[in-house]
Amino acid sequence: MNKTKLINIIIDNIKTLIYALIIAILIRSLIIQPFYIPSSSMEPTLLVGDRIFVSKFSYGYSKHSFPFSPNFSNKSFFSKNPEQGDLVVFKTPADNRTDYIKRLIGLPGDEIQFVKGEIIINGKRILREETYISNTIRCGNITLNTRTFIETLPNGVQHLASYNKKGTLQNTKKFLVPDGHYFLMGDNRDCSKDSRYLDDVGYVKKLNFVGKAKIIFFSNDTFKGSLLKFWNLSNSLRLDRTFQALK
Repeated sequence: MNKTKLINIIIDNIKTLIYALIIAILIRSLIIQPFYIPSSSMEPTLLVGDRIFVSKFSYGYSKHSFPFSPNFSNKSFFSKNPEQGDLVVFKTPADNRTDYIKRLIGLPGDEIQFVKGEIIINGKRILREETYISNTIRCGNITLNTRTFIETLPNGVQHLASYNKKGTLQNTKKFLVPDGHYFLMGDNRDCSKDSRYLDDVGYVKKLNFVGKAKIIFFSNDTFKGSLLKFWNLSNSLRLDRTFQALK
């Protein structure tokens, strides 16, 4: 093989890699993106070790749709309104860089408050029914004894939410969601840093929305073993969660 032919082969391979990289970035930015769940703030809906696919076109596109959030514009394009109950991946307002996933509870103009441990939206308690699917839930490396409810938001969307039996959040001030912002909370109500913490997360602009969580495509219980411990996968893999639709 002569030198010129070898150089051409190398150049062709580099071009192929570049094209593949561009296609991967476009798919990740415009269509669907995988995310890993590192914390227990969304239990029982999402568990540590879940890997999910997020729809990137559900709310339109912004600079946060792309890797490293390039500052080319402070506008959203092809914007679509989210709905109460959506599982939203967003860039936290604290640094506009860290990805969080929470459930959308309050829309612009809504008034939200906790009274005696229950959520009040615009002066009305949301409906909830206790379920016994689980009476314990993780919070980091500890386990909480909890009460889990099926909660029904004003638009009829239902979801699971867990509350610590001892020391659950009882009463808060009223949160008035500003125009163009949203109020998001973790389903693990007493183990989630979310819009209730105004200095850390607070109200989230639509511009910060990255996408809507759609499906769990893989799940491994990291508390029982990492994927590298292949001899223990039969104990750590959660096959029953594979391809589970999210709501």
